[in-house]
Amino acid sequence: MRLRVPRIAVKLLLFNVLLVFLPLAGVFSLRTLERQLLDVQERSMVQQGRLVAAALSGTTLDAASARALIERLGGHSESRIRVVDLREKVLADSASTPVRPAPPERDEYRSSPSSRQNLLYRMGAAVWRWIDDLRTKPSSRSSSDVTPHTVVSRALQGRYAATLQESAGQRSLTLYSVLPIRAGGGGPVMGAVIVSQSTSRILSALWRVRLNVFKVFVYSVIAAAILSLLFATTIARPLVRLRDEADDLLDHRGRLKRPFRGSHRNDEIGDLTRALEKLTARLERHLALVESLPADVSHEFKNPLASIRSAAELLALSHDDEEKQQLGTTIDREVARLSRLLNGVREVSKIDAALDTESVQHVDVRGVVSEVAKGRAELALPPHPVVVAASEERLAQAVRNIVDNAVSFSDRVTVTVREHDQHALIRVDDEGPGIPPEHLERVFDRFFSFREEHRADHDGLGLAIARAVVDGYGGRITASNREGGGAGFEVHLPLAGKKS
Repeated sequence: MRLRVPRIAVKLLLFNVLLVFLPLAGVFSLRTLERQLLDVQERSMVQQGRLVAAALSGTTLDAASARALIERLGGHSESRIRVVDLREKVLADSASTPVRPAPPERDEYRSSPSSRQNLLYRMGAAVWRWIDDLRTKPSSRSSSDVTPHTVVSRALQGRYAATLQESAGQRSLTLYSVLPIRAGGGGPVMGAVIVSQSTSRILSALWRVRLNVFKVFVYSVIAAAILSLLFATTIARPLVRLRDEADDLLDHRGRLKRPFRGSHRNDEIGDLTRALEKLTARLERHLALVESLPADVSHEFKNPLASIRSAAELLALSHDDEEKQQLGTTIDREVARLSRLLNGVREVSKIDAALDTESVQHVDVRGVVSEVAKGRAELALPPHPVVVAASEERLAQAVRNIVDNAVSFSDRVTVTVREHDQHALIRVDDEGPGIPPEHLERVFDRFFSFREEHRADHDGLGLAIARAVVDGYGGRITASNREGGGAGFEVHLPLAGKKS
């Protein structure tokens, strides 16, 4: 079976890796830091050179005085200090004094060979050099064309000079600062002070920073990949399951085989699954009603059609005027019943389409109930508006059907409106005989009626239409029996916006 990588996993991985790359761009700022550190080092070297030049300016410049001054400095300076005369002859060199046994311009890279042998170190250095080669011209990284001999010549002419040269046999650079030595502080030039120091310490620190950044980058990429795959799995797998379940939802005839299975996840995917479960459950009920409509209509039309046919046959054979009149009355009654049934079926059939096309507005339930039930029932209305999103005409139709049903069983009906749990609650109570427990749910079915003695006067569609309207607006309708006798119907509709 072909392995399919979820596309959402790839997108999450790319996004997380991109976020990891962004901090890596900060490494390029180390170039600026390097220049600043070199400036600080040069200023320090210049200060040392000025001190030596000032100390030698008041004496005769010779090898003895120069060596004595260098020896007095001892090991307090990390720089190599040399004193030359006008012929560029070295009079004193801190590297040759007994107090400076360590070699000059040490390469700090040699002090930690174990880190340089580290595989991650070599990878980081190689990557950095490759990036540096791409973004920097070779001339900008090479040492200066100005040689130490050139800067010494400039200093002997009375000017300060500096240069940066590659350290022989080493990976670091050496910074040279040369200052003139004047007689008496402002007289003629007697010689020059050469202060040189390796930049290995700076470069070593910068490389350690780059290596640490590269370590963080590598570990971050690994963590981003693992977390991306983990998160994508927890997201993509449920979505794939939902997709497969949706593909298998209908049979070859386009009928719903089963609703979505619910989920216990407390996240957006769980909310989506539960929403799809509710949607398919409602769709299943709707399809069941649509599929059962022809059978229900056929069953309900059988009795009046059979009565009309029998009456018509007897009417043709009868010679009794009174019997003919009775048969004619029967035919008229059954025809009227058929007309009622046809009107009811047409109303039920177009109710869903009407709910989709009719304009919905904010409706105050109090006004609808007052208009429909005033004079026919006792009203208990709140003092403030109870607003729902619905068609006023369609909502009035539903309330009217419920009130008509209650009035047909009882002379005393009470209609109550109030708010409950973010819903508008409309309750219709009567004092009639109540509803048999086994019929509490069936009373909302099409063509159902349990009052057999008045069956011909009722088509059993009023409560079915009311239920279709309420369901269409996202509400629910229930029936129950009151403790003191009679039946009660409750309509719950979601509130719309703020109360005005």
